[in-house]
Amino acid sequence: MAQHVRDIMTAEPVTVEPQTAVTRVAQMMRDQNIGAVLVTEGDELRGLVSDRDLVVRALAEGVDPEETTVARACSADLVTITPDEDIDQAVHLMREHHVRRIPVVEGGHPVGIISLGDLAIERDPGSALGDISAARPNA
Repeated sequence: MAQHVRDIMTAEPVTVEPQTAVTRVAQMMRDQNIGAVLVTEGDELRGLVSDRDLVVRALAEGVDPEETTVARACSADLVTITPDEDIDQAVHLMREHHVRRIPVVEGGHPVGIISLGDLAIERDPGSALGDISAARPNA
């Protein structure tokens, strides 16, 4: 069984610049079958945007998704974790901060992302969440 975040995180996360249009980010999520991307400036983490963020913070507000940047829709107040942290610490942070995904940062730079689904697959693969998280996406 995996012990550290690096053992189950998604390495090489998809990143976008803050000026990227919401529409482009949504297309990337669709094309890569992912639910979140990291927002970076250069090598520095600036935020995380999920598919839900795009809906709640952009589309539901009635903004033009072609003209609205991801900076408007992303969460900038992030909880992060290092790849060498114990998986239990990731679970603790998700519970404490009520988040489903945590960027993994090493030396101040994003190197991955760990999700509730990753933890379910690792800790309880037979659970409903484990099954759903391990299933192929339905395009």
